[in-house]
Amino acid sequence: MPKPIALIDCNNFYASCERVFQPRLIGKPVVVLSNNDGCVIARSNEAKALGIEMGAPWHLNKENFERLGVIVRSSNYALYGDMSARVMRTLRNFAPSLEVYSIDEAFLCLDGIGDLENHARELRRTVAQWTGIPVSVGIGPTKTLAKIANRLAKADVRSGGVFCLMEENQQTAALNKIGLTDIWGIARRLTLRLQETGITSPLDLREVDPKLIRQAFGVTVERIALELRGVSCLEIEEISPPRKSLVASRSFGRPVETLNDMREAVATYANRAAEKMRRQNLATANIVVFIETNAFRKQDRQYRASQTVNLSVASADSGKITTAALKGLSAIWRAGFLYKKAGVMLLDLVPADQVQGSLFQQTDTHISKARMQAMDAINRRFGRGTIRLATTGMHSSWQLRRAFMSARYTTDWNDLLRV
Repeated sequence: MPKPIALIDCNNFYASCERVFQPRLIGKPVVVLSNNDGCVIARSNEAKALGIEMGAPWHLNKENFERLGVIVRSSNYALYGDMSARVMRTLRNFAPSLEVYSIDEAFLCLDGIGDLENHARELRRTVAQWTGIPVSVGIGPTKTLAKIANRLAKADVRSGGVFCLMEENQQTAALNKIGLTDIWGIARRLTLRLQETGITSPLDLREVDPKLIRQAFGVTVERIALELRGVSCLEIEEISPPRKSLVASRSFGRPVETLNDMREAVATYANRAAEKMRRQNLATANIVVFIETNAFRKQDRQYRASQTVNLSVASADSGKITTAALKGLSAIWRAGFLYKKAGVMLLDLVPADQVQGSLFQQTDTHISKARMQAMDAINRRFGRGTIRLATTGMHSSWQLRRAFMSARYTTDWNDLLRV
């Protein structure tokens, strides 16, 4: 028998996180907006039932949302990230191996578990009790079939949030209920190409000779076809492969016109990127800074540019990385434009403990490493930005608009829930 794989997916995750600490939102239509309160990126089931679409612009739907009684929240990534970590810690109690796939999804290997369905229902109950987040569980012999099972667990109310596709007859029935675009990894353009060759349904894709699929569409689609047959081609990855690059970027809450404001923004993003990099024990010698205007405002003058700055030796020190980013900004800054966005990319990341110096350039010193460790420890304990570089500024008017921001109930002492 193949090893059973479960996909656990948090239901309407962002909206569910908001409801954990605001029970009055339960049963009401809730939407979460993107950065700068731009458009809808998450919806509760009640909001979906009202016909609210993903990507709906807030400024065009404000009156309609008010009329329908829709409750609006700004993105609260500090809360969502911490609640995700709590869910993942809880899931580790239910499987010998776990792969965190995204902020609200995880694959579990259930090898050795006897009653899969009861085990999944106990998992759902425990996650809901310990974190307040509802989840759906799909089980299959492959990741692709587990994804399909999870989709059906959400769609079929009678399933109680758990759907199992370990048997071939179950898999055939499930594939009859979905379309090609419902399969993990099959997008609309690929669907059109498959249909041109006579493959019009998931069952067709399962039955076609995998070798022919590989010749026509490549190894990735061949793996999907094999996974639909119950042949596992994608293993559980308990340890994520090291990242090769990292980006910190945001759109501004208002257009940035001055070099001082832009320096603060770039320094802030460089500091955040360096902090993320240190969490993974990585370092970089290649820093890219970019700035751009709002391409959607055709009436404004347009400009976008980027600059790469190379360090002699890879570093994880926020000071060095921020200095390099500001040097790159000086090379590309042009006055007279209304800038909408900036960002910092760290490329060619390498393990920090494998960095080698040169005859004239040292690696990060013990003092540098101790300083970064102390800064990260303080910020983890008391919240991001408690201690930071002075170049990031004190009162940044360019920060994101978050007019409907809920409290950071689990990560900021000042936002602890009051009862």
